[in-house]
Amino acid sequence: MSGRDSVYCESTVYAFWKTLSISFFRPTALGTMGSIFYNFFLCQFKRALLPGRVPVTNVDHPLDEKIPFIPSWVTIYIDFTQFWIRILSFFIRRYGRRAYAPIRDFIASMGNLYAYAAEIYKKNLSTTKRPFYIKRFRFLVIHLLDPHLMCIPSLHVMVVILTYTKFEEIAKYLGDGEKLLSQIQEMKQGALAISQAIFFVKQHSINCIPAALFAMTVYSPDLFPQKEAEKFISLLFSPAPSKENMPGGCRFHPAAAPLTRINASDQEQIKDHILKLYMQFLEEGKTARIWYEPILKFLQNYNKDE
Repeated sequence: MSGRDSVYCESTVYAFWKTLSISFFRPTALGTMGSIFYNFFLCQFKRALLPGRVPVTNVDHPLDEKIPFIPSWVTIYIDFTQFWIRILSFFIRRYGRRAYAPIRDFIASMGNLYAYAAEIYKKNLSTTKRPFYIKRFRFLVIHLLDPHLMCIPSLHVMVVILTYTKFEEIAKYLGDGEKLLSQIQEMKQGALAISQAIFFVKQHSINCIPAALFAMTVYSPDLFPQKEAEKFISLLFSPAPSKENMPGGCRFHPAAAPLTRINASDQEQIKDHILKLYMQFLEEGKTARIWYEPILKFLQNYNKDE
């Protein structure tokens, strides 16, 4: 795939300019920016500065120790915001007004997603053991901007899942599902790479992933049903695409992910745990009074007997 065809080589600046300068997008774009700022940054810092008002659960799992801390994965990790913004540029640049309606819907759904996840954060915060590593500037930024109190469900995973599934939906809406197959696959590989990166930079526990997958199945059952979630879990820790196929100038591309090996047995144990907990949430969700009840129950009871 050439750089001209890759979603990863799109400009996020172009996306900001278009969505804020065009009146069709502006109210939705500003609303989404406000939702992200309020539901992630403002609420999290408020709770960090005023502790005790909301319970905080440590959600580390023994299997987390099987995953090494690899700082070089931070390049892939920090790309999760640009990851979803790039697709705005991709579709607007290529399809113009034809793509306006589905793009506005996608922007709105991103803002709604942050408010959706915050329903849990407002009732029970969660954290993990995170190494204080600031030898790389990007880690210093992470420590400054993220108090690390909103681990379950992982918004990183929720954002990238919404992005790759919406990308495919928009491609099909525009009648180019077949034509854009390589880009659809590229976006899924990117979602997997970022989901793996959160492990290697120690921003999340393996417990955070099934909660995010369950939340997305409830939030968008048509785009992320159980079968797609199971497939996503099975592909975790898969080898990145060859660097030979990486478009020039796309340093955040999944192919740029550092080569990382985890014992095959450990991989299976981790993926088995993620799948079992996801299935547990699904089963409990069938009789839940409100969608997040299974996750809230998990947080309230986790490590209770220790």
